[in-house]
Amino acid sequence: MNQIKNNIPSNALITLAGTVGVGKSTLTQQLANRLQFESSFEKVDGNPYLEDYYNDFKAWSFHLQIYFLAERFKQQKQMSETGLGYVQDRSIYEDVGIFAQMQYENGNMSERDFNTYHSLFEAMVMNPYFPKPNVLIYIDGQFESIMQRIHDRGRDMEINTPRAFWEDLYQRYSNWIRHFNVCPVLHLDIDEYDCYDPSSLNEIVEGVETLIHTDQNYLALHSSSVK
Repeated sequence: MNQIKNNIPSNALITLAGTVGVGKSTLTQQLANRLQFESSFEKVDGNPYLEDYYNDFKAWSFHLQIYFLAERFKQQKQMSETGLGYVQDRSIYEDVGIFAQMQYENGNMSERDFNTYHSLFEAMVMNPYFPKPNVLIYIDGQFESIMQRIHDRGRDMEINTPRAFWEDLYQRYSNWIRHFNVCPVLHLDIDEYDCYDPSSLNEIVEGVETLIHTDQNYLALHSSSVK
């Protein structure tokens, strides 16, 4: 695949965010290929807590969040130290703003554990030395479209998770992105782009360029390359 000519810095970090099932991993790889950037993925296979977590939220939510925080922190530092450009699947900011908060409010994490986790996050991430993304690409879509994608990829632990969990998660993402201000946000709708279509990728690249080189902090991309 040929590289798209662009004005994106060669050491830029483009981070993808969005609820489970919106296609972060697929777009991460396609965009990295087109920009000739490295890709960085969320570790699912080999996670020692994930399956236990889906079977018992209350027993394992704190362990899972600490594991994710440590892994994403190491990943973020390693990417920055290479001096290369990266497209990253999922942000560290979702961990505290959505998942840990959800587990605490739903009674699956004690106040003591939540406060410990939040203090650790603040010390590790919310400081001027932590490498922040140049642009966050937020992937969104209709709830039923996302549920169909979850079903289609066929992971038993996701399919067997109660629908109420996904509804709650979907709403939390919608609220979270409205208050996110760490870096500029490019907003995509899964029904309005095709990451396998070069013209769609061109429009995404142009949106990233706009946010990097202007004072805009938010851009909703309404693609003409509709699936």
